[in-house]
Amino acid sequence: MRKPRSTLLTTAGMALAAALGLMGSIVGPSAGEAEAAPTGIRVSDGRVIEANGNQFVMRGVNHAYTWYPEQTTAIADIAAKGANTVRVVLGSGDRWTKTSASQVSGLIGQCKANKVICVLEVHDTTGYGEDGAATTLDKAADYWISVKSALQGQQDYVIVNIGNEPYGNTNASAWTGATKNAISKLRNAGINHALMVDAPNWGQDWSGTMRANAASVFASDPDRNTIFSIHMYGVYDTAAEVQDYLRHFTNNKLPLVVGEFGDRHSDGNPDENAIMATAQSLSVGYMGWSWSGNGSGVEYLDMANGFNANSLTAWGNRFINGANGIAATSKTATIYGRGGGPGSGTAPNGYPYCAHGRSSDPDGDGWGWENSRSCVVQGGRADGGGGPGSGTAPNGYPYCAHGRSSDPDGDGWGWENSRSCVVAGSSADS
Repeated sequence: MRKPRSTLLTTAGMALAAALGLMGSIVGPSAGEAEAAPTGIRVSDGRVIEANGNQFVMRGVNHAYTWYPEQTTAIADIAAKGANTVRVVLGSGDRWTKTSASQVSGLIGQCKANKVICVLEVHDTTGYGEDGAATTLDKAADYWISVKSALQGQQDYVIVNIGNEPYGNTNASAWTGATKNAISKLRNAGINHALMVDAPNWGQDWSGTMRANAASVFASDPDRNTIFSIHMYGVYDTAAEVQDYLRHFTNNKLPLVVGEFGDRHSDGNPDENAIMATAQSLSVGYMGWSWSGNGSGVEYLDMANGFNANSLTAWGNRFINGANGIAATSKTATIYGRGGGPGSGTAPNGYPYCAHGRSSDPDGDGWGWENSRSCVVQGGRADGGGGPGSGTAPNGYPYCAHGRSSDPDGDGWGWENSRSCVVAGSSADS
């Protein structure tokens, strides 16, 4: 979303009619392979995973912090509704008041206290090239470097969304080079977090620029740890358009999330049901816009009336409690634990899980060695808790011994030993 000169939020950029299906790309065989260090949130085989190898599917809400810093309970309220991620609006000081390093640290602390992953984004880039007040991705990269002290050591909890909707509908083709340069600048500065990059065309990529160039942008990241974000408003008013865009990325093993969407909008009526259902079926993350504070005619995008968690709007209730909503589909990041079962700090046999997964278990027996003591590899032969990673999923089917390699279509179901199996941590694992 973009924010006008007043203190209220307004519509995303007006989309121009274009056929997304014509904007294909050629993807190399290793486009989705991870090369990042095995710490923190990262990309592996086109999916977002945690340090322990568990897939993390974002189910989040956007919060306009930079315009409403006094709303100090918003992150906790969002988390209480079941979200596992909060995308937080920051200001770089180029258009809106700079969010300081100490404020960033405080926001990360709130996310951690409420067991959600923080996606931090700079909003000052919104609509660059079309909106004269917007700043460049290069300046946004400078901002992240200036608050690097607040980010250090937070790779397990923070994703850096370089800049919100960094190009409008003017000169959107420049997005590719500017995005690559910003990624390079951050990596050279020692910021090794998972990065997120928004599409041009006010985030909606109606021109297919991100779609066509995502593979080369991903390959330009020396850490191979960049996640792509599409914003779905009026351009995505049919299920076919939604499915075509999301499947293009998953089929080509390129990591994608829906970083913003609503149930209606001034530039058209997005198909929120298709967005949520398709994201769920493909194990793609999504984050709805927004918790509260919208104005200038788009108040309908508020999920909570006046930041009141006990007063959900129709959109908020649908997003949170409806079909494929966060209440039904969100899973807390395993870095925060799951009550002593697989995915938390302790295996059912009482030994801790190995923080570095299978890399701690060279002989493959399910037992590793870390911090001068034995640990259990999550999902390994020693992990016998009857939950994710052990022999049987909650639905009664066995877990796939070979994980996602047994599931070529990515629906969470595999085929081993002449019968169906469930991929641990997938959409079918419930």
